[in-house]
Amino acid sequence: MSIVCVLIPVSLLLVGCGVWAFFWAVRSGQFEELDVPGWEILVDQADEPAPPAADRKGQSP
Repeated sequence: MSIVCVLIPVSLLLVGCGVWAFFWAVRSGQFEELDVPGWEILVDQADEPAPPAADRKGQSP
């Protein structure tokens, strides 16, 4: 029965940490634009062409 006296405060502490982490994530904007990161991987962003092979001479691959 004495283990209950330990487990209840520990569980309340863990719940409190979880609630704090949730509100921190909401305040810092972690849940804004949930759809955009999933679509960004499909967009080809080749803004600059790769330099020609002659310019890369002496660089290791």
